[in-house]
Amino acid sequence: MSQEELLVLIYKKDEKAFTHLYDMYSKSLFSVIHVLIKNREEAEDVLQDVFVKIWKNIDTYNEGKGRFYTWILNIARNTSIDKLRSKDYNNSQKNLSSDNFVNLLDESNKLSHKLDAIGIQEFVKKLKPKCIEIINLLFFKGYTQQEASEELALPLGTIKTQNRNCINDLRNYLKI
Repeated sequence: MSQEELLVLIYKKDEKAFTHLYDMYSKSLFSVIHVLIKNREEAEDVLQDVFVKIWKNIDTYNEGKGRFYTWILNIARNTSIDKLRSKDYNNSQKNLSSDNFVNLLDESNKLSHKLDAIGIQEFVKKLKPKCIEIINLLFFKGYTQQEASEELALPLGTIKTQNRNCINDLRNYLKI
């Protein structure tokens, strides 16, 4: 089933289309979520939330504004960041036992090799070092532009401009 056919069925709230949607995109979305949310169970919960949001908000998707995959990727990323910033999540992280910290470090090392889940790491490596640093903070670590500005000790306007330029360079590498 093509993406266009799938979208038509999703707009009609066809349940089989939802299964197809999940099969097509769950692995790549989970990879993005799991990079941000290190805990596998929490990441799976966020993935569920993402698909519910996609299903409920499909009417807000506008093909003229961008590709469907980009739209659902943004939902996944934003939902993950919302989860990271939630009080419940932060409180649960404070209560981790020391055994979990060893596991988190191991998982983090494994994840760095899996960062290429959607095939973009090789393209990011071709960017200037400052771009790699900015993209890493904003997209892979979930920083806001303000937080990245503080982390890198650069003015917010500079971060915004450099981010835009870096994304344009990345688009050129990807030929989008």
